[in-house]
This record gives sequence, C-alpha cells and structure tokens, in this order.
Amino acid sequence: MRATLKELLATGEEAAPALSAPGRDPLSFGALRGLVDRTLQTLNALGIGRNDRVAIVLNNGPEMAACYMACASGVTSAPLNPAYRADEFEFYLSDLNAKALIVEHDSTSPAIEVATRLGVRILDLVPQLDAGAGAFLLKPRDGLGGAPAAQGGPAQAADVSMVLHTSGTTSRPKIVPLSQANLAASAQHISRTLAFTARDCGLNIMPLFHIHGLIAGVLAPLSAGSQVFCTPGFNALKFFGWMDEAKPTWYTAVPTMHQTIVSRAPKNADIIARHPLRFVRSSSSSMPPQVIKEIEEVFKAPLIESYGMTEATHQMASNPLPPGVRKPGTVGVAAGPEVAIMAEDGSLLPRGGVGEIVIRGPNVTQGYENNPKANAEGFRDGWFRTGDQGVMDEEGYVSITGRLKEIINRGGEKVSPREVDEILMDHPAVAQVVCFGMPHPKLGEEVAACVVLREGQQVTERELQTFVGTRAADYKVPKKILFMDEIPKGATGKLQRIGLAAKLGL
Repeated sequence: MRATLKELLATGEEAAPALSAPGRDPLSFGALRGLVDRTLQTLNALGIGRNDRVAIVLNNGPEMAACYMACASGVTSAPLNPAYRADEFEFYLSDLNAKALIVEHDSTSPAIEVATRLGVRILDLVPQLDAGAGAFLLKPRDGLGGAPAAQGGPAQAADVSMVLHTSGTTSRPKIVPLSQANLAASAQHISRTLAFTARDCGLNIMPLFHIHGLIAGVLAPLSAGSQVFCTPGFNALKFFGWMDEAKPTWYTAVPTMHQTIVSRAPKNADIIARHPLRFVRSSSSSMPPQVIKEIEEVFKAPLIESYGMTEATHQMASNPLPPGVRKPGTVGVAAGPEVAIMAEDGSLLPRGGVGEIVIRGPNVTQGYENNPKANAEGFRDGWFRTGDQGVMDEEGYVSITGRLKEIINRGGEKVSPREVDEILMDHPAVAQVVCFGMPHPKLGEEVAACVVLREGQQVTERELQTFVGTRAADYKVPKKILFMDEIPKGATGKLQRIGLAAKLGL
C-alpha cells in the first residue's frame, strides 16, 4: 500500500494526460510531477513546509486541482469555498491558523482583505495558459522572500496533508486533520472499487473544496494514472458539451446533480451514444432508487452508489461494479475501512440489527483537532461513530435508515425522513423532495416536506398527503408540504434537512 501522495503520483506514464479542461491542452503526468516539485520548492523557500497550513481559495478548474495536489503533497492544504463571505473567511483562516493564502492573481475575493488583516501571507497563482491545463506559477504578493522552511520537501506518511471543516449544521464546525496515509489509503480504496486504469477519463463537476470532489474526483483517478477533465464546476447546460469534448468513461456527482443531468438527457441522446460510460458514481447523500433506475436506463451503464464522509477521507462503503451485485437503496458493502453496526451500549450488533454505523481503518482521521469533547463523543472502543443509523443485511450490504440527528421525533414516534422521501418520489408528479422536522408546540416535532414538481405536472398538498397515507402510518404523513421551484441546498449541492424549517420560516 502506497502511503504518500508522491508515491501515488509516481504511477502515471510520463507523457500520459493527467489534467485536462475545456478548450485546453492536457497537462501530462510528467509535467504535473514537475509542477508539484517546483511549487513545493517555492513554498519551502518562503518558509512554508510540512504541516504548515496553506488556505486555497480558487475557483473550480485545472489550476485548483493542480494547486491542491501540489500543496497536499508537501504542506497542509486547506481548500475553502470561494463563495464564502468575509466573516466566514475570518472564522476559517483564524481557526486554521493559516500561514499563507493562495488566490488567483486577479482575484477580488474578500479572503484577501481578511488575510491582510490577520497577517496571513498572500500568494498569487498565475495560470500558465500556454503550458497545459492547470500549469501555474506562485508568487508572493509582497515580493519578499523568507527563511527557508525547517521541514521541506515531500510530506511523510504521518504528516497532515489536508484539513477540512465538518459542515457544522448543528454546532461550530470541527477541524478534521487528514494525514498523507489517510489520503493515500482512501485514494487506493476508491481506485480499487472502481477499477481505474490509465484508459479512464473522469469528467469532474464536483466542487474542489469538498472531500468528494478532491478525493474521488481528482486524487483517486490520478493515483491510478488516469485522466481528470476539470470543469469550472457543475453546469447542467454545459454538461453534455463537456462530455463530447472530454470523452469520459465515468463521472461522479451528488443526487441533485444527477437529477438535473437526467432531465436534460433526452435532448443529448446522440452524445451519450457516442461516449458510452463505464459507470456513473453517486455519493454524499442518498440516491432515490427511482432516479438510479432512470440514470441506468439513460446512460446504459451501472450507477455505483457509495457512502462517504470527511472523517473517513470520503469513501466507507460502495456498491460494487458488475459482475458484483448492486442493491439500490443500499450504500453497498465495506469499501476500504471495516464497517459495523453498534448498539447504544457500545456492543456490535448481528446482521439485521438497527444501530449506529461505525467504522475503523487506515483512511479514518485520528481525531478532531483541539476538540476533546467531540473526540470523546465521536470515538468508542477504537471505532469512529458516523452519526448515521443503519442496518447491515446478511450479505454485508449497508442501508442507511437515517441521520441520527435528522430522525424526526414526533411526540415519541420516530420518523426517518428518508423513508418518506422515497414514498413521495414514487408519485409521478414529483421530481425532487426533502422531508424534515418542523417545530410543533405539543409534539416537539412534526413531519414537513419540500417538493419540486416535474415540468408540466400539478398536484395538491392534500393529494400528496393521501398518497403517503396509503403507504405509511398516519404519523409519518407530512402535515406541511411546501411546493418550490428549487430545494435549498448546501454549498456542495447536498440537500440539508437540519435547519431547513428555520430557513423556510416554519
């Protein structure tokens, strides 16, 4: 098992394409390795070395992918969402104790002013547009040098390669440090699950400040010597044009993206036929089985649903590629770390028992940073507690029955919002849905739902309530259904149940 990013990046053939992008010549693996080495030399010369934190605020694209790979190979990379406001940058840059901030040379990001105020050094990334997709130079904005880094060169297995914050829907975001060994293990787990080879090309539409895009979209395929086509981010109107240019063999996305792509597929059937995919991958939130069926029919390729989280450096379980059995509605079998189901008393449950999904393995973080309380709650007997409720069948396939924090407690009756989602998705008029708990004066919580209808379809709240009532107990029927043009989503395109009632003023 390779344990560092330098070892992972050594795989690709010197002249083989590593990074490509719309309208750009590809950057070869040889050129990418050279770029990583030069970038680390620049950082080291400025006094930034192993385990020093460098915040990266760049838009999606090949420069972001290349800059991430370079930083993660020798310093501690901290990719941040470029859409953050000034006060959010203030929180993250302070919390991370960042030594430098990388921005594009002509950027007007509010992060720049915040970094200046906090005394964080600003490094300008200057794209080299004539040198292959993702090629760049780094220049300190102040033009000054610095004492060389005490610990320079490529990172070692135990060094921290990346820090990300948890989404923090219910509490202050927690810092998750991930080591070189964590990243290397996860990349190899995903590469093995998806059988990547040098012949593959992935069309990346995932944001590159999030674990899904960084590890499954970029690091795992590069570790197998295959190509990553880096788009400026998800754009449903451009997806099929990019597909025609990239000639991909696969892509990964979150369910809301897949649903938008599928809705545009009939007009692009010729492009799909020209570039047959080996598989489609989905992760980050649960995929309605109805949409899985639709995607497999449209692309004539298997949809591989997997289960990941930041603390596991992304992938924990996955449905296998054919000839392995895919079970829609499950997140598949353990795909890297060990996976078990734990009872409230800490004992591990037999197959068929419902409890908390727990994991342990080489891709799992050693613990949250400076947060003994979160570590005491998050780990038990060497297992990491995911916070998800689930069950494992006789063949080892895991089904998530709900996020423990998202389970709706209606006067003592527990409702899994996912179960209600899946019932509503069976209604022919419904395109998208998210169920959530809304406050109730007597019951504590009541079931509510946001629904997006299919184009040209109409249905009333009462009709949908009756539809659910024929398939589930009365207490699971949403008492409030809001019809919307679009469901509010988090920064990575995930539907967020927690806090939705407050956001919608319920």
